[in-house]
Amino acid sequence: MTRHDYPEHVILDGVTGRGLYIGTYLAWTALSRGWWGEGEVKFFIDGDTDYPTMADNGTEDYFGGAWGFVKNPISDSNEQEFSSPFLGMPLAFNKDPQGPRKFSLYRWHVIDSIGFSRDIKVTIQALGWWPNHRFQPLTDDIASVAYWYQLEPHQPFSDFPTLRDRWDR
Repeated sequence: MTRHDYPEHVILDGVTGRGLYIGTYLAWTALSRGWWGEGEVKFFIDGDTDYPTMADNGTEDYFGGAWGFVKNPISDSNEQEFSSPFLGMPLAFNKDPQGPRKFSLYRWHVIDSIGFSRDIKVTIQALGWWPNHRFQPLTDDIASVAYWYQLEPHQPFSDFPTLRDRWDR
C-alpha cells in the first residue's frame, strides 16, 4: 500500500508550541462522478506521527452531513446545502452532470476545541467509493483553512509569499 492508495490533503502542519485547534474550512471540488466524502479527518498531536491521535468516521460525519449530505439517501443522490452554528456545507454545486461538483464545508470546534502541548498536524483523506463499494483514491482539488489559537513562545511562521510568487506557483 502506498500513499497514493490513500491520498491525504494536509490542512495544518508545522505548528509547534501549545494551543487549541478551533476550526476547519474546506473548498472541495470533486473531480470524479462517484462518492467523494469517505476520507477521515486525522489529528496528529504532541509527537504522534505513525498513527493519528484522533480520527473521525469520515468527511461526511466530521462536517455533520451523514448519509452523503442528502435529505433522503433512498430517493435523492444530490448533496444538499445546510448550515448550523458549528458545522455545515453552505455550498453544494452539483447540478452539471458533465462538470465537477463543488462544495464548501466548515466545522468550528468552539465547544470541543482540540488542545495540543507540543505540536499538531491535521489531514483529510481524499477517498470515495468505487461502484463495487471499494475505496477509491481521489485526485480532487481541495483547499483548506485551519483556525487555531497558540500561546507564546512558538516557532516563527513562514513569510507570506509576495503576490508575484503566489501567482507564479
